Amino acid sequence: MRRYGKNGRLESVVCNQCGKKIVVKEGIVREGAVMVDHAWDYFSEKDGDVHHFDLCEACYDELISRFLIPVDVEEQTELL
Repeated sequence: MRRYGKNGRLESVVCNQCGKKIVVKEGIVREGAVMVDHAWDYFSEKDGDVHHFDLCEACYDELISRFLIPVDVEEQTELL
């Protein structure tokens, strides 16, 4: 869950699964986290809904460990 200040700057991020407060400094997330923004479409029971959530790295790892088909992992060669 993300909270933004009146100026639009990111102020805080909390993992939606475990409630851990994720480190944010100067509007930048400073530790491993994943943000999901998904707009459900016409063929879904959630058509028209947009879901937003954040997971800390530990919760993400726990989630994907249950996948029958593992996630595709690609090494990034150029880090910004």
